[in-house]
Amino acid sequence: MSRLAQVFSDLPQGQKAFIPFITAGDSGLDNTFELMQTLVSSGADVIELGVPFSDPMADGPVIAKSHERAVKAGVSLHDVLNLVKRFRQTNDTTAVVLMGYLNPIEVFGYQSFADAASINGVDGVLVVDMPPEEAHDLKQFLDQKDIDFIFLVAPTTTNDRLEFLANVASGFVYFVSLKGVTGAGHIDVDAVNNNMARIRQFINLPVGVGFGIKDATTAKAVSKSADAVIVGSSLVSFIEQYSLDKDKMLASVGELSAEISAAVK
Repeated sequence: MSRLAQVFSDLPQGQKAFIPFITAGDSGLDNTFELMQTLVSSGADVIELGVPFSDPMADGPVIAKSHERAVKAGVSLHDVLNLVKRFRQTNDTTAVVLMGYLNPIEVFGYQSFADAASINGVDGVLVVDMPPEEAHDLKQFLDQKDIDFIFLVAPTTTNDRLEFLANVASGFVYFVSLKGVTGAGHIDVDAVNNNMARIRQFINLPVGVGFGIKDATTAKAVSKSADAVIVGSSLVSFIEQYSLDKDKMLASVGELSAEISAAVK
């Protein structure tokens, strides 16, 4: 059983997974490593690591700026993979998902990327700008290494597309609760619940909900119908705010993460 499958299998009845997102290398790779450890100690079940990219089109201002800072610092996909390898030296249970854009993987090469991801301990990959209809070549290499291929589902996703996704997605699916970019707007919990019911008619995988979950109250409301809550912008904003005060950064990220984790468990 994969780490991702184990995460959802091990959740006690009624509890949901907490999946925080941070951009790898934002404020430095050493700080990211310490942030990953802080997230685990604060209740994270899965960590989504953003792979820095120069044009993060799906991300709102907070996360887009974190990409800019990491790119400016020269953080590459190779660096992110090495970071996961370092994390695996002390943690073999928390699942790690790489979330990013296609270009760095294209440059790396599909097979080389899948090989390196497997060797270094990556459990899942989400490629924001790769439509599932074009994912066959990358998927076959990820499948060979038992790495889950995670896809986004939006409120506008048709039933036909959900049926198609059911045959290509693995690990979990990421439901984008809002139309727009990360960190934008406020969640309509009733709309999320309705969409979750529709998604489950076609997809027999855990469903994580992200985009717009900013605090424990929202996370708790969403967790009633979701299998996982995904939080990014609120955590990344602390990394920007306290980039020169590591202790404050770690404390702020840890405090919010603990609150959200407690709310969904």
